[in-house]
Amino acid sequence: MSAKNGKQETNFDLQRVRNIGIIAHIDAGKTTTTERVLYYTGMVHRIGEVHEGAATTDYMAQERERGITITSAAVSASWLGHQVNIIDTPGHVDFTAEVQRSLRVLDGGVVVFDGVAGVEPQSETVWRQANEYRVPRICFVNKMDRTGADFMRCVNMISDRLAAQPVPIQIPFGEGEDFGGIIDLFAMELVTYGDDMGTDIQRHPIPESHREMAETMRAEMIERIVENDDFLMEKYLMEETFDDAELLAALRAATIANRLQPVLCGSALKNKGVQLLLDKVVELLPSPLDIPAVVGTHSHTRKTEERPADDAAPLSALVFKIVTDPFVGRLAFVRVYSGVLRSGSTLMNTTKGKRERIGRIVRMFADRREDVQEVHAGDIAAILGLKGTFTGDTLADPRAPLLLENISFPKPVIEIAIEPNSKADEDKMGLALQRLAEEDPTFLVESDPSLGQTILRGMGELHLEVLVDRLLREFGVMAKVGRPRVSYRETITRNSRVDTTFKRQTGGAGQYARVIIEFEPMSEEDRAELPAGEEFLFVNATRGGSVPQEFIRPVANGVREALQAGILAGYHVVGVKATLVDGAHHEVDSSEIAFKIAGSMCAKEGVQKAAPALLEPTMKVEVVAPDAYTGAVVGDISARRGTVRGMEARNQQVTSIRATVPLGEMFGYATALRSMTQGRGNFTMEFERYQAAPPAVVEGVLARGH
Repeated sequence: MSAKNGKQETNFDLQRVRNIGIIAHIDAGKTTTTERVLYYTGMVHRIGEVHEGAATTDYMAQERERGITITSAAVSASWLGHQVNIIDTPGHVDFTAEVQRSLRVLDGGVVVFDGVAGVEPQSETVWRQANEYRVPRICFVNKMDRTGADFMRCVNMISDRLAAQPVPIQIPFGEGEDFGGIIDLFAMELVTYGDDMGTDIQRHPIPESHREMAETMRAEMIERIVENDDFLMEKYLMEETFDDAELLAALRAATIANRLQPVLCGSALKNKGVQLLLDKVVELLPSPLDIPAVVGTHSHTRKTEERPADDAAPLSALVFKIVTDPFVGRLAFVRVYSGVLRSGSTLMNTTKGKRERIGRIVRMFADRREDVQEVHAGDIAAILGLKGTFTGDTLADPRAPLLLENISFPKPVIEIAIEPNSKADEDKMGLALQRLAEEDPTFLVESDPSLGQTILRGMGELHLEVLVDRLLREFGVMAKVGRPRVSYRETITRNSRVDTTFKRQTGGAGQYARVIIEFEPMSEEDRAELPAGEEFLFVNATRGGSVPQEFIRPVANGVREALQAGILAGYHVVGVKATLVDGAHHEVDSSEIAFKIAGSMCAKEGVQKAAPALLEPTMKVEVVAPDAYTGAVVGDISARRGTVRGMEARNQQVTSIRATVPLGEMFGYATALRSMTQGRGNFTMEFERYQAAPPAVVEGVLARGH
């Protein structure tokens, strides 16, 4: 398919498509690697550097200033006659939803590791997410030119920390300042670069100094590969010869089946190893035809159906990302699983049950776009002008409506209050927040009428900081922003039973509803029955029509709304099972609204009687600091009510400290850590779970009010 002129060619070969993501811990070099990929595939004519604020895929002002990736940028490129759709994902844990939704639609991944730091906390998170979606991946050990880089240590960490099956297919020729090239264990050659741009690739015999090590590593590589292929294993045991093509085919099959993860090495910043990485992306990662057919539910029959990656099959596509573009409006990124997506066609949004007309379709080159008329099965593109379609929605042929599994996202754990400066700002802010919430499923907006404030909820301080920054810059909203606050939760610790009657007589017809509800903490079995993210279970156990069927849902809605408003301190009440056991109604005076009010009153009293408790979010924290400051860091973690889970010596007198700390104690930690370690320590943090808050914290929250 030609990307240059935007026209579609008819001989679209699905075997030659690769949908890959570049995923890693923050600062491992994902965007730098992507920039090299764009340069070597001819998509850009000069390399944009992250540290200069000129990376192609980091096109938001906030990304360029901070030198980090915030949104996943989708880029199409071609290599060795293959079309490679690359998604450069963020590494910062606050933007984990970006990684999650990208993994959902990828066929393969390149996981980038820092050759000095090895496996870092966010590497573990993205690896776990890739396991959940069964994404085949290859590993790229980057920064081999940095002092302290250690390739084999990194490979061992991939094996130990990630419970993976890494198999090196390249090894570095020297490490740190001595890094001079890459030894290819398949070709048994030394690859060096004759220029700084990495375009003059030279191949030499392996020098004697490294020959023995290379032969040992090749023998180990062959053993690992043949273990996963019965035919080659037989040849190997019979001491018969086999060629590299057979070996490569066996490695590809094992990679696609997630039994092995090939490991490559290089230095993206120094332009070494990226072309070899691209070669292996094409040779080892799956095309859309190599992965299992997508499975969904037929909207009418509710039967499970498979859709192969075939142009002749009915269309099914998943929207995995929404971007608000200042020039063209909303862009919806879609992965087409089956059929052909055509401009001008009318499709069914099976998630919402509404029809959508497909206007312009564009292929993205980071922040540049080209129009196309159609997108084939297995491909990724963006649609302009969709009215009611959002992240996680399925688009399908109306004659064969298939609903694909939605993408579930973590709940926000931190919030800030924001107040517009003027009435004009208030109107602008409403529209801007709606747009930002459409783009980001982990960003929630709630209004607090009692304080006249809008509450923004997100995944971390940086997440909210970037969103507020975008409000001010992109949308020109002037507003006062409060300090970040913890998003607590409430729960119950005992059972209670409440009998509530709501009765009102106002002249003519009155209002009457009586409900008896039992409240209890939710068990693990109860949780297993609920969809992901749901924290409230309502059970109807009435008999004999004491509460007519049409009033059951209003009771449940009344209970749900009361729990969402909070009872103890105004935070969502979670982990509650409410069983409607009995009640009474009046033939004339009962109504849906009466039963909803009764349900709400009952929930408020029931939670009060069931010993309510406050829950606080705790975070998994990893601090990496020089040994000299370890004592101070551990002491500070303890002072923040944290528990140290483990310590691990890294190379060069550096220690990694893993701990669990309440989120409420972590505000401003970046500044505290900098001063404690003279600027040499850094940390990462991600949500772990909610747990009961100690009495002192509860008192403080209740004293402040919500």
